[in-house]
Amino acid sequence: MASEACKEKTFSVLPQMTSPSGLPMSTPRQQRMSLLVAQATLRISAIVFTLIAISVIVTNTQSVIVFGIKFEAHYTYSTAFKFLVGANAVVCAFSALSLIFLSLFLSRSVPQQQQLKNYFFLLLHDVVMMVLIISGCAAATAIGYVGRYGEKKMTWQPTCGYVSKYCNRMSISLAFSYLAFFAYLLLTFTSALTLMSHPTTQ
Repeated sequence: MASEACKEKTFSVLPQMTSPSGLPMSTPRQQRMSLLVAQATLRISAIVFTLIAISVIVTNTQSVIVFGIKFEAHYTYSTAFKFLVGANAVVCAFSALSLIFLSLFLSRSVPQQQQLKNYFFLLLHDVVMMVLIISGCAAATAIGYVGRYGEKKMTWQPTCGYVSKYCNRMSISLAFSYLAFFAYLLLTFTSALTLMSHPTTQ
């Protein structure tokens, strides 16, 4: 009787695996689900950030009169700002598509090898989007710096003193574009971790 009670006690304790800190250990499936939830959250954040950036840029305009001449500031007058709008639009659209693609991972059971291919293409997508959005941010930042501070060696005078409202709103749109970049920077890490969490089949 004592031996049977000991066996029952042993079997009841073994399934409860704990970490060295005493906390229950998460299964590989739970870890993958956590990574997928983190990816979905970051993709939704990127969509929100890019939408805000686009809406601020396209509605940003200011007209001033300097020496009797009317000047108007708008993003369409700058190639760098148009590129930033295009980069945000592409990142926003592909973020929504990747979110749909990510949902298929949760609703469909696919072979292990196919899962590895899907996660690899997802990682490749995230890297391309990250490079695209930081390219738009870098181009707009360079033009914005010249507009705010000028370039004395090139005799380029700052213009933000005349259109301060326009420059301030453009800085806001740039800030949200950079937030979208950081969201994709984190996505590349989570995509890599998700890919690494799937063991390859021999």
